[in-house]
Amino acid sequence: MINLEWYRIFLVTARYLNLTKAAKELHITQPSVSYAIKQMEAALGLKLFYRQSKGVELTEEGRALLHYVEQSFGLLDSAQKHLENLKQLNEGEIRIGASDSLIKHLLLPHLNTFHQNHPGIRIQLSHGKTPDITQRLKNGGIDCAVLHMPVDDPQLDIHVLAVLEDCFVVGKAFQELSKHPLTVKEISELPLILLSQGSSTRIFVEQWFAVKGLTVQPDIELGSIDLLAEFARLGYGAALISRSFVQEELRSGDLIELKLTEPLPPRSIGFAVRKDMHLSTAAESFVRMLRNLQL
Repeated sequence: MINLEWYRIFLVTARYLNLTKAAKELHITQPSVSYAIKQMEAALGLKLFYRQSKGVELTEEGRALLHYVEQSFGLLDSAQKHLENLKQLNEGEIRIGASDSLIKHLLLPHLNTFHQNHPGIRIQLSHGKTPDITQRLKNGGIDCAVLHMPVDDPQLDIHVLAVLEDCFVVGKAFQELSKHPLTVKEISELPLILLSQGSSTRIFVEQWFAVKGLTVQPDIELGSIDLLAEFARLGYGAALISRSFVQEELRSGDLIELKLTEPLPPRSIGFAVRKDMHLSTAAESFVRMLRNLQL
């Protein structure tokens, strides 16, 4: 096995074609350069340089070797620069999973901040329901996830990121209902607009009704918060939405919140990583940023 440093000495000597100049560049003595070249030639069983009075000249075999050595050290230099860029957060990749609503209303502002500070880092977002995102995280398909709580899984390290308060909202066609608090039964009798089955929000509201002995069947099932808000605004019924997601619509009067005799309990949003998963420098930096937030 040839010492890597011999190849470096060979490369510098081949560039200068002078042992003394090579030694100066390498910060070693000229005899050390000469000895390394001799050792390398002995190990290869080939002559790499012709010795001349004013320097050295590459043999044909030396020129052939030089081609590969230049490429090899070029790759090593590129690798070192790449690693330095990863370390300095100039390059890298983060894979994040969340529902569309959490991406838009909760995650996006912080993604923008991170992206502005580290534009060279590639951000990969994948959307889905909390159970799907949780499984993707456990399988190693993503680095971190924003999840509707509760999620109880010993494989995951979960940090509470935010607390959301849900409400039922309607459009102006139902504004008379906002004049007095409604019971859970009265809410259940309205045309309901809910997220599709299997979503954490749908499971949450069905359990809320079930505690009161009620089973509900929504008139409209949709896959996004924006569509829920739009159908409610147009007068199709009452939609269950996190209040913070429709603050502007509530302020403008496009949506009206229904008062309840028994308020909905708040829900937590968690930020999760897998306990046994070693994160990249970029992903670790993003995770640390979110964990330090007080939302």
